[in-house]
Amino acid sequence: MPLGTNRIEESGLPPIHEVANPQDIGVGTPEIRRGDALRSLVTSLSGFQKEALVASRRSGKTWRMVSDEGKYLNGHDAAPPPLSFLTVGMVASYMNEITALARRQGVAIRHLRLTLDNYYTMTGSMQQRTMIGGAEPVELQVEIDCDLAGGALTEFLMNAVHASPLNGLMRGEHASLFTLSKNGVELPPRKVARLGAPMLPDPGDAGSRAVAVRETEVLLTHIGITEKKPVKAGTESAASSLTDHQNRRLNIAATAVLRDDGMKEIRQQLYSPHGKEWLFLSEEAEVDGGKGRAPDAASYISAGIGFCFMTQFGRLVPMLGLDLPRYQIIQDTHFSLGGASGGTGKAGEADPVETHVYLTTNESDEVAQEMLDLSEQTCFLHAFCRTDLKTRLKTVSIPASSTTAA
Repeated sequence: MPLGTNRIEESGLPPIHEVANPQDIGVGTPEIRRGDALRSLVTSLSGFQKEALVASRRSGKTWRMVSDEGKYLNGHDAAPPPLSFLTVGMVASYMNEITALARRQGVAIRHLRLTLDNYYTMTGSMQQRTMIGGAEPVELQVEIDCDLAGGALTEFLMNAVHASPLNGLMRGEHASLFTLSKNGVELPPRKVARLGAPMLPDPGDAGSRAVAVRETEVLLTHIGITEKKPVKAGTESAASSLTDHQNRRLNIAATAVLRDDGMKEIRQQLYSPHGKEWLFLSEEAEVDGGKGRAPDAASYISAGIGFCFMTQFGRLVPMLGLDLPRYQIIQDTHFSLGGASGGTGKAGEADPVETHVYLTTNESDEVAQEMLDLSEQTCFLHAFCRTDLKTRLKTVSIPASSTTAA
């Protein structure tokens, strides 16, 4: 039986929309350090349902997105799971850099289709506090018809991949930084790295002040059930992600094409845990050459990290029998401009993710600190940040094909 009420469906709001009054929410945006700075306010709605308000300092836009989980976590399956958002943002970012680099180098692209596979692991026992999330190398297939071939095409695509701002979180090891508040009182983190900056004020119900922009196009649509494929140690059965001992591998994929109007159309597949297929739209803001009609790559990436971290707090409640009626985070992400799309000519860069955690609980201070430690330890996307990852690139050139690694 699904946990909690289906607040997403009850709201009547589209699952993704722009916020008309970001200045009234009151949490602001961080100063820009590299190229863009984003602040995400992520709130638990009910069960595993969450809402993120993601604001970009560079574009001035704020997007509301919602996330849910499927039967594998006893969710309502009313919106995509957290990992979908990072996969969508990643493939959108790669599309940005490939097309921008082509324009800069005068390379004509006649056909372009990207297929991205992300892989994650969960092993160990929650009761024994040994459960840990992991991230594996990314697989990117580029189906392309353009003026380049052979080694020149491989070099071109590798340069575009490295130019993605997300490259800054993938290459090297980036331990995320945290502050912690329990019932309005700040506590020092115990194991996770502490953020060397003051804790931001508790946002309370700031998200309730957001007013939706009436979108001219549906930005997220459920389009069916993902086709099954063999996945070693995959996840499918109901509540399987809530079992104490786990040894499973997750596979989230997405396929992206560029529409004639410049919008990116991204089909996201959930192979393991097996679930729904969703259609996302993405576009960069006006300041970055787009029209801002849908969330940009960095906003999707930021939402995904925040959603995934929040899910881990939600898992602790049924798995360890904890009291946690309310929890929120404010998360700051800092990315460079794209090496091609932003004209820097450099590999993408990023700072460690900074997260302020606000817990309402009757548990002790020590348990609150442990909740933060375990949530970071089991979060797939904080594992993504603290793991040195590469993108394995497969090039399908029309009509020829070749395979290489980036």
